[in-house]
Amino acid sequence: MSKIRVMIVDDQPLVRDGLRMILSLCSDIEVILTVSNGEEAVEACKHNEIDIILMDIRMPIMDGVKATKIIKENNAHTKVIILTTFNDDEFIFEALKNGASSYLLKDMASEEIVNTIKIIHLGGTVLHNNVAARVMGKITGSNEATQTVQPLTQRELGISRLIAEGLSNKDIAGRLFITEGTVKNHITNILSKLNLSHRTQIALYVVENKL
Repeated sequence: MSKIRVMIVDDQPLVRDGLRMILSLCSDIEVILTVSNGEEAVEACKHNEIDIILMDIRMPIMDGVKATKIIKENNAHTKVIILTTFNDDEFIFEALKNGASSYLLKDMASEEIVNTIKIIHLGGTVLHNNVAARVMGKITGSNEATQTVQPLTQRELGISRLIAEGLSNKDIAGRLFITEGTVKNHITNILSKLNLSHRTQIALYVVENKL
C-alpha cells in the first residue's frame, strides 16, 4: 500500500518541524517536503505528486486562502487541510469556499491530526464542532443573500448525515447498498439544492442545522 504523500506549509519553523516529527511516526504517511508560504506551496505542486497539504492560513508573500484556490484550480486531486487557530473563522470560511477539504486547530492532539489526514485521504469528512457551526453560519448567511435552499429528500438527508459522520462515497454506498455512482449523483443534487460547492460544506450544513 502506497504512503500518503504530505506537504506541510507554515511560516513557523517550529510548527513545520513539530508536524514533520509527528507524521514521521506513522508508517503510512510520508512528508515529502515542507515550505514556508503559499507561493512556495503553489510552485511545489507543479513538480511533486502530493496527496494532502497541511496549509497554514496566515503567511507572508501568499496566504493559505489564496494558495488553496490556486492549488485546487490546478491540482484537483490534491486535498488541502487548513491549519488554523480558533479565531480564524473568516479565513476558514474563505478557504472552504476555495476548495479546502477540512481544517485542523493547531493545538489538537497528534492522534487527531493523523486521523484527520487519513480520513480526508480516503474521501471522508472531518469537522470540529467548536468551529463548524460558526463557519457554517457564514456560509448559509452568504447563500441566503442570493438563493433559497430547496428541501432534501429522505435519501439525500440520509446521505448528508453520513457525510457529516465522515464516511467516504464508497463507505456510504456500502452502508446503503447502492452504487458509488448513485451516491455521487445524490451528492451532486444535494450541493445544488443547498447552493453549496463541495462535500465538506454539506457536513457543515448538517452540523449547523442539527439534521
